[in-house]
Amino acid sequence: MPIYMDRHDIPEEITAAHVAQMHREDLKIEHLYGCKGMTYWCDEKRRTAFCLIQAPNKKAIQDMHNHAHGEVPHRIIEVEGSIVESFLGRIEDPEKSQKTELNIINDPAFRTIMVIDLRKVSFSGIDSEGLKEEILQLNKVILTSIEKFLGRIVKQKSDHFLLSFNSVTNAVLCAQEVYTNLSAISKDYNKYFQLNIGLHAGVPVTEKDGIFEDTIKMAERFCDIIHGKIVISPEVRELYESENRNIKLDHENIKSLNVGDEKFVNLLVDYTEKEWTNAAFNSNEFSKNLGYSKSQLYRKMIALTGKSPNTFIKDYRLEKALQLLNKNSNNISETAFNTGFNSPAYFSKCFMDNFGILPSKYVQNYAV
Repeated sequence: MPIYMDRHDIPEEITAAHVAQMHREDLKIEHLYGCKGMTYWCDEKRRTAFCLIQAPNKKAIQDMHNHAHGEVPHRIIEVEGSIVESFLGRIEDPEKSQKTELNIINDPAFRTIMVIDLRKVSFSGIDSEGLKEEILQLNKVILTSIEKFLGRIVKQKSDHFLLSFNSVTNAVLCAQEVYTNLSAISKDYNKYFQLNIGLHAGVPVTEKDGIFEDTIKMAERFCDIIHGKIVISPEVRELYESENRNIKLDHENIKSLNVGDEKFVNLLVDYTEKEWTNAAFNSNEFSKNLGYSKSQLYRKMIALTGKSPNTFIKDYRLEKALQLLNKNSNNISETAFNTGFNSPAYFSKCFMDNFGILPSKYVQNYAV
């Protein structure tokens, strides 16, 4: 039977005890609707509650809630139990609550989400086996820090981690340790890899269809456009500083965004994702459609990404080309045109300039 998570936006007068009573009322009549309540999360501070329920469909959950107490959820999404557990740490009531008459669980579902991206920046001077060994060594360091700071791994590849933290302080400290330790363990690390870390925080159910979808998307976008830094959202910065007696996050390796920066990141990536395959797409199109003059856009992108608009577009296309060559390794010309380059020759030159290897050699030696 499918598993769903719903969201209730609770009024000021509703407490964790009230939510526990509503949950108890659900359990009394859930069998009438073919449902099974697994657990719930209540956050009095943010005025939200989330229920995890096995049910035949969304309507059954709405009808059950309406019958039990009249508090119909504001949003319901389908989820996987294992993914929920990875993000939130449990899919059943905590043991301490099971022995009480009323399960009062004042446990927020709010999480800090971290994306770690080990981006390959050069293949010059290292063979495929050496690259694999380097990645293995870097992964060990990352995993040690994740465990130390109580992070939970939601998804993991050799060069990409999606993590969940209960504590924003632990998330920030973990990111800083990873950043520091990777550079320390390998003199060759910076030759071949660029470490990008994005941190954002949010709740599991929003208007999107996926669990934590908004939060994950934002953290990934931080990694995509601001390289070589730990990039944190305004909310992460504010939470960290409030938890740590207003200690400012002004470290050299941290890029702390303001609300305007975050809005610009979304505008930039939304438009780039829409147009990057179009060979005519250039900085003129950027400024026209993002609502900035050419000089304003240039200054904004240099300040945020360290790149001019045209360099940003070229590098974005090359990253996409690298991904395509891993999937379709036999057609370099097609990859060039599919990523917005006007000619295979120019594509090969740009690829060589960026990665230190021709695309044909990359396909022979590194494509997976």
